[in-house]
Amino acid sequence: MEHVVIGLFFVFFLLEFLVEFVLNELNMAWVRKRQAENGVPAIFKGRIGVEDYQKSVDYTLAKGRFQRWADLYGRLVTLFVLFGGVLPFLDRVAQNLGGHFAPRTQATGIVFCLATGLLFSTLSLPTDLYATFGLETRFGFNKTTWKLYLADKLKGFFLGIAIGIPFLFAVLWLMEGTGSYWWLWVFLFVFAFQFLLLVLYPILIAPWFNKFEPLKDDELRERILTLADEVGFKTGGIYTMNGSKRSSHSNAYFTGIGKAKRIVLFDTLLEQMSRDQGLAVLAHEMGHYKMKHVRRMLLVQSLFLLGGLYILSLLIDYAPFFHAFGLEPSNYRALVLLGLISGPLTFYLGPLLNLLSRKHEYEADRFAAKVLKDGKPMEEALINLTVRNLSNLTPHPWYSAYHYSHPTTVERND
Repeated sequence: MEHVVIGLFFVFFLLEFLVEFVLNELNMAWVRKRQAENGVPAIFKGRIGVEDYQKSVDYTLAKGRFQRWADLYGRLVTLFVLFGGVLPFLDRVAQNLGGHFAPRTQATGIVFCLATGLLFSTLSLPTDLYATFGLETRFGFNKTTWKLYLADKLKGFFLGIAIGIPFLFAVLWLMEGTGSYWWLWVFLFVFAFQFLLLVLYPILIAPWFNKFEPLKDDELRERILTLADEVGFKTGGIYTMNGSKRSSHSNAYFTGIGKAKRIVLFDTLLEQMSRDQGLAVLAHEMGHYKMKHVRRMLLVQSLFLLGGLYILSLLIDYAPFFHAFGLEPSNYRALVLLGLISGPLTFYLGPLLNLLSRKHEYEADRFAAKVLKDGKPMEEALINLTVRNLSNLTPHPWYSAYHYSHPTTVERND
């Protein structure tokens, strides 16, 4: 039966690869065709120069070419780990190391899970390094130094250890000690853990990587607070983040829940936008909270998690599922296999989530236009962000539908 498991895995694995490859090629061909036709969308005419349009096309095509090889490399790594004897080797190492700690079962599982994650992080370094110091540097976006890059990796490693060990211990303990309904208990724990991270992230985690300061622009701060008060949005503060030390890309976001909820603006955003445009972006984000989009997406993602854990509970004692990848049945091995094969088995759900996300974006756009009594600042902000970030002005409709969680600027202003 393990041959059936392997066969089904390869069907979905290759199907996902084929879909990704074809869509990427279609997108690049589409962009070249629109450029040859001088197909700058009407909304961008007079707002993007010939040189900037050419640069955005070059950036899009360069990312597409990189995606070809990065995707192929990533898939070869996955196949190597799954079928090259890597997992059984890591399992033996985990059992040897885990035997020195108590409780042994959980210790072994923690070592195996963390070792697998560390291996993938290490093997992803070539593509990550090229994306950061090759592609992004070539187009003037990268501001990350080698020192900062290494510091980020080390911080991420220690943070993964600090969070991963207690998290994995709790999950493995629940799987072992709560009977046949372990999948429900694990789901409840993970759900609660996510909320805890939402509280801790803006206070303890994010400041470890970036510097946050109260917004110094008094006029913009007062306008944001006035708008927040008008729409009933409670915030624990308005901060700027030194995103420019890593990239010249710009953004703004809300983070945290309750009293820990913060409005965060990249310093690059403040440099690239007018106050009206920045206020429109934040009004849009407030719309997501006021219309409960965040809760809806969290609910949908939680249902997927619950479904995945339930399916895993049906497979956890099914020996052929483990034998297909050179392992014996166990809780910790099941968790790793779920993480490795869930992508190819569920990739078709991505466009459905994007469809819901796009609906939310349109609603938030309308909310911003309504509360500001003017849709022009939001339109100008979207155009500004698109031009500044060298975003693809003319993505293929299929590529956009499959990959983009946000509608394109052209779609949002039709």
